[in-house]
Amino acid sequence: MNDVPESVLVDDIATLVTNDPSRGRGEVGEIRDAALVVEDGRVAWSGPRAQAPAADARIDAAGRCVIPGFVDSHSHIVFAGDRSREFAARMSGRPYSAGGIRTTVAATREATDADLLAGARRLVREARAQGTTTLEVKSGYGLTVEDEERCLAVASRVTDEVTFLGAHVVAPEYADDPRGYVDLVTGPMLDACAPRARWIDVFCERGAFDEDASRRVLTAGMERGLLPRVHGNQLGEGPGVRLAVEMGAASVDHCTYLAAEDVDALVQAAGRPEPTVATLLPGVDFSTRQAYPDARALIDAGALVALASDCNPGSCFTSSLAFCVAVAVRDMGMTPDEAVWAATAGGARALRRTDVGHLAPGARADLVLLDAPNHLYLAYRPGVPQVAAVWKDGELVSGRP
Repeated sequence: MNDVPESVLVDDIATLVTNDPSRGRGEVGEIRDAALVVEDGRVAWSGPRAQAPAADARIDAAGRCVIPGFVDSHSHIVFAGDRSREFAARMSGRPYSAGGIRTTVAATREATDADLLAGARRLVREARAQGTTTLEVKSGYGLTVEDEERCLAVASRVTDEVTFLGAHVVAPEYADDPRGYVDLVTGPMLDACAPRARWIDVFCERGAFDEDASRRVLTAGMERGLLPRVHGNQLGEGPGVRLAVEMGAASVDHCTYLAAEDVDALVQAAGRPEPTVATLLPGVDFSTRQAYPDARALIDAGALVALASDCNPGSCFTSSLAFCVAVAVRDMGMTPDEAVWAATAGGARALRRTDVGHLAPGARADLVLLDAPNHLYLAYRPGVPQVAAVWKDGELVSGRP
């Protein structure tokens, strides 16, 4: 939709996923034999094709499916270096630990800003080609004041959803003084980085930061106007989930190992005006051979669930949310409808966004045209490229109809 006319009709859609139950079937608001009108980068109308209003131009979906653009609420794409041999070692039986992060830290510190930006832009293009139109990006591979600030500067050139993650792991220079590193993160580093970020995150996990340190990091960030999110319960049960709920975090990500109290906390948080979303990262568990989170139990209990890629060079080097949808359906007990909702509307909830993740009137015109008659094909045909075209704010950014 470059050189956009005033209005464009996307016509002959076999299945339109609106994620608005008032507009169609089920939680995904599915409309069959549908159409959609875009004006000024927003959805102006969506509904049955027979009721479509006139528009200045027409795009023929040719009996294919349209879904909202994927909303990837967890990624680490500002980095340098390669950890493919670490992956090969894991596949040979070496267990995953967070220690490999320091390998990427060393490479990132040595990289130029231009190299970091080129790498991030390449991964954004890759994600867009696979249907992702909204992408959160974290720092966390610098771990000095200067390197964290420049990683955030790079991130802010590829997305508006920027997260300060100085508390990823303890920097190697502070290996014998973790308290001193927390002082750095909550002091000079945060002072330098807060103006460049929307979010504050912390890896609340054994081998990273304990509950007290994590609370201190989140509190300091919130005092500087950043919104909280948490990495938690990836490597074992721990305080991450309950801390996230206590602090009113928008999301707690991983949630691989949950106690009954953690599930209860997430269910209670789901009822808040600003809930804490359980963001599951199936690509990580696939790439580390860990157990998968029990998405079925979380959904049945009443928790809000999102899916994200966690694209990073160590534990999960995929940018494909379509792949994550397929794994969530195959191995985590989600239905195809639930998984597609979680990767679109769920991701929007995890970013506290109401303008993306759905295709009701007023939403951003972030659309994905699938080479398939319906969204079930994302899980039905795993590993097969099915994204024909992607529009962001009504402009074609990848592929062609």
